[in-house]
Amino acid sequence: MFAYIFPGQGSQTVGMGKDLSKSSDIASRVFEEVDDALGMDLTKIMFEGPKEKLMLTENAQPAIMAVSVAVSMVIDHQFNIFSQEKSYFPKFLAGHSLGEYSALVSSGSLELSDAAKLLRIRGRAMQEAVSFGNGAMAAFLGTEQNQVIEIVNRASEDEICEIANDNGAGQVVISGNKSAVERAISIAKAYGVKKSMILPVSAPFHCKLMRKATEIMKIEIEKLSIKDPKNILISNVTGKKIENSSEIKDLLIKQIESRVRWRESVKYMIDNGVNNFIEIGPGKVLSGLIKRIDRNVKVSAINNEEDISVVKIND
Repeated sequence: MFAYIFPGQGSQTVGMGKDLSKSSDIASRVFEEVDDALGMDLTKIMFEGPKEKLMLTENAQPAIMAVSVAVSMVIDHQFNIFSQEKSYFPKFLAGHSLGEYSALVSSGSLELSDAAKLLRIRGRAMQEAVSFGNGAMAAFLGTEQNQVIEIVNRASEDEICEIANDNGAGQVVISGNKSAVERAISIAKAYGVKKSMILPVSAPFHCKLMRKATEIMKIEIEKLSIKDPKNILISNVTGKKIENSSEIKDLLIKQIESRVRWRESVKYMIDNGVNNFIEIGPGKVLSGLIKRIDRNVKVSAINNEEDISVVKIND
């Protein structure tokens, strides 16, 4: 059984989607629609940079979604993957953080233009929610969620320090006030955490410091028209399937300051029969995580024309 997974922020690179745009009219139309929706030439930034401009959260988020959706649509055109009669129909779709928007568009639940506009607003709101220098994120390697819960509880004191991503395979990311995150790194040494490091991010995502961003996005998301998805969608907030399409708006709002339960999401899909994961979009970050979560499942990544021609879509 197949699941398609969609990457989040950090997977962006200058040049992503360029070869696909040259070889596929379908991909070109995706990029054009995103540019039109945003009223800017995001495609030029994606293809040519500069890197500093692409790295801006308000640009990176819609750009990653655009490439992911372009890849998804090109594959669908070539293999008719979203036909439920096909053996390789992806029963489950899941995205890491902003990747949920890519999954929603690919499932037919959310319009591409709406997703692009939302992600630009989301990126800007998340960037501006906390004054520069007041927040931080850190990655802990060689540990597990329960141990990190103890660490952040000790480190928080009267500030915010929370788990932002439970990525699995011993990788947990924390987020919060800079001083609290720094305390957590110091405390982690006593717990035998193999490695901890401050991440080069522009804001402390997926924690309560994102409250202002949540308020802004609540207004925008409530305006959305959400259709029933063709696939089963997995929520970052719960790590389980979304039972009803009426839940989607609420979960997207909660997601901004909630923990990304990626390990739980992957385990849920495996427990429900998934044995073949395909990462759709730039990079191979999620593929690497899944390989370490469960070595018995098949994992591959498709992010350009060459990948599409090489990867075998079959059971």
